[in-house]
Amino acid sequence: MEKQEESRECDKGFSCSFMLLKPEEVKFIDLFRILFSSNLEDRKFVDSSSETEESFRYRWLIFISILAQKMLMLTSKPMAWMGSKIEMLLNLLAINNFLVLLRGKTKKPDKDSATFISFIGNMDKRMKLDSKIKPEHGCHYYSALSMMASKASYENRAYIETIVKDHWKMEYLGFFDHWNDYQEKATTQLFFMRDKSENHDTIVVAFRGTEPFDADAWCSDFDLSWYELQGMGKIHGGFMKALGLQKNVGWPMEYKANETRKEPLAYYFVRDKLKALLSESENTKYILTGHSLGGALAILFPSILFLHEEKLLLQRLEGVYTYGQPRVGDEKFGKYMESKLEEHKIRYFRIVYCNDMVPRLPYDDKDLLFKHFGTCVYYNRHYQGKVVAEIPNKNYFSPLSAIPMMINAICELIRSFTICYSKGAEYKEGWFLRVFRIIGLVIPGVSAHSTQDYVNSTRLGSSDVFLPSEETIP
Repeated sequence: MEKQEESRECDKGFSCSFMLLKPEEVKFIDLFRILFSSNLEDRKFVDSSSETEESFRYRWLIFISILAQKMLMLTSKPMAWMGSKIEMLLNLLAINNFLVLLRGKTKKPDKDSATFISFIGNMDKRMKLDSKIKPEHGCHYYSALSMMASKASYENRAYIETIVKDHWKMEYLGFFDHWNDYQEKATTQLFFMRDKSENHDTIVVAFRGTEPFDADAWCSDFDLSWYELQGMGKIHGGFMKALGLQKNVGWPMEYKANETRKEPLAYYFVRDKLKALLSESENTKYILTGHSLGGALAILFPSILFLHEEKLLLQRLEGVYTYGQPRVGDEKFGKYMESKLEEHKIRYFRIVYCNDMVPRLPYDDKDLLFKHFGTCVYYNRHYQGKVVAEIPNKNYFSPLSAIPMMINAICELIRSFTICYSKGAEYKEGWFLRVFRIIGLVIPGVSAHSTQDYVNSTRLGSSDVFLPSEETIP
């Protein structure tokens, strides 16, 4: 109890209102008690401000969140082992033909090599940028480049370095792991690259999203903890922790040393590295990007820059481009961010493909209060894009949308066999992605989260969707 009170007082040092879930401290028999108590303070594994007394439905969501995290924590090693074996098998099949496999004289893939492709990378093996989309195309170019960088972020260091240098002819600035104080391990990955020519000089920071067999990243996604920062609103706690929230301290201006950390915290490392890079030239700008969880981290990064009033970094931020990004805060936070982004003339494009389930989570309802904000560019299954105030079927699992989503999933499966004829060989889909298209018939929205559809959207969609922002932001 003393430890819990100490934690509560420390958290109140930077947040007057909060709800922090602690799945590592819960016992299964205790977990069910949350359903029968309206006062979350009574539960030692739910650390909350005194004002937080929630409805049964909200306590049910907390129950699901903690249970999911607990199961992920217990199965993290088996999940990682299974993911490693599946990736190894996929790469084994890629470098050996059928006859070689029958003879048993196979080449073994090296998981640290530049030719080893991740689970997500096997769905879309494209490496080259679209040569038709050039830097002079402005936001359309940055969107296409950002999506390819977001896709590459799922790969290993050697692969990323090779693709940036050899295929994109750009400068590779490093791949980095970052610490999570609450999970007490490195859970966040990102890489830097530089797109430089005579006419422009842009640094790209790409945050890695959730990998299918990464239990730590899934814990960040399922964590419904939140903190309310003064004047900003409530922000998703799981994403803040992944970005570098310092335990019991919050977001102080300076990095607080901690001997238990084996890696730096993401926000502070990226901030300091960007400052060093931008100081080399007055013309250098940068963009932030990410797919899925990576998109959430990309848009939360400038929110802490606003908090710290980092003038140089805010002046040089060219834009934020996210793909399949989940909701990151409440309505107050959304209005705060829209105001600050407009004030600093920062472009923010949140790209959503069709029935992708992730942008529809966490729920936007009276219990969870999560809201999207900013310019949403929505693409349908024909890769026709438009700017919308809210995506269709804003909350996943809506009964009214189940049948239309399944029909759409059927059309996407059919399209996977025909798109190479209508759009060209580079859009051909492999058997591995088609398996997920089939899964999408049962669970619509799963295959729509693939990087394949987001890359296609940035290439086949009209550049007109970016024009309103270019007209309103000088």
